[in-house]
Amino acid sequence: MTESESPASSRRDVLKSMAAAAAGASLGAFATSALAQDAKPTEPLGGAISGAGGVGDPWLGLKAGVASYSLRGLKLDAAIKAIQRVDLKYVSIKDIHLKMDSSPEQRKAVAAQFRDVGITPLSCGVVTLENDEAQVRRAFEYTRDIGAPVMVCSPDPAAFGLLDQMVKSFDIKLAIHNHGPGDKRFPSPYDALKAAEKFDPRIGLCIDVGHTARAGVDPAEAIRKCRDRLYDLHLKDVDPSQPQPEVELGRGRLDVRGILQALLDVRYTYHVGFEHEKDAKDPIPGLAESVGYAKGMLAGMRHGGT
Repeated sequence: MTESESPASSRRDVLKSMAAAAAGASLGAFATSALAQDAKPTEPLGGAISGAGGVGDPWLGLKAGVASYSLRGLKLDAAIKAIQRVDLKYVSIKDIHLKMDSSPEQRKAVAAQFRDVGITPLSCGVVTLENDEAQVRRAFEYTRDIGAPVMVCSPDPAAFGLLDQMVKSFDIKLAIHNHGPGDKRFPSPYDALKAAEKFDPRIGLCIDVGHTARAGVDPAEAIRKCRDRLYDLHLKDVDPSQPQPEVELGRGRLDVRGILQALLDVRYTYHVGFEHEKDAKDPIPGLAESVGYAKGMLAGMRHGGT
């Protein structure tokens, strides 16, 4: 939602889109946003949508999941049930639900708990990586043991030579997480990209759209520019006027449609993780609201909504 739009009208549009989808409206022409006109996809935009995830897929091929940090107030079993309740199929595991010093057997068992109910771990983190070979190796072993292809991380800039060796040895991708203006290392995705692009292509980034906007960068534009090394994404909305600025999708000032459009345009195949930072003790209502809003937005996009 742009700042010129009212939250009420935007949310009404999403509800209308959901109603149209439920009524089984035929697949319409996909409306291209202004940002999409600047993109250079490998195929026409309409072709990407018609083949993405099938007609019955509400996510249009996006791998929508949750950063389990959103559920940090819940024990592991309750967190898994919460992910099931909001009908998400992917997860990025935070160490609050699986300690970094856990044994390989414990890691495999927790990963199996997710997979047994149809939730695939696509990443873990955010993991702080020091310029310490033993600590970094343990983090890579942790990621390997849970079977995740990506580690979302906050690395010491001095450790990149070591990280380059480790991604080659473990064949695990790193996704450097940007934390906005307060992050002295990587406030924006472009800072992470600049640091990563000197090394193995398995070193990439995780764009946090909220922190990206707070750093003065357009999240949709960053997705397009960083797409070749974009291995995870944290999806949220932001309202700087609130005590807790990270809010449910549709309640803030971000152009959620533009962000989703950019992900579809670049054929993004990695984790799209909802990150609900407020309501730590009762996160399910807010998380469910964000999931529903995103589904409604995508339904409108599928059926030619603007």
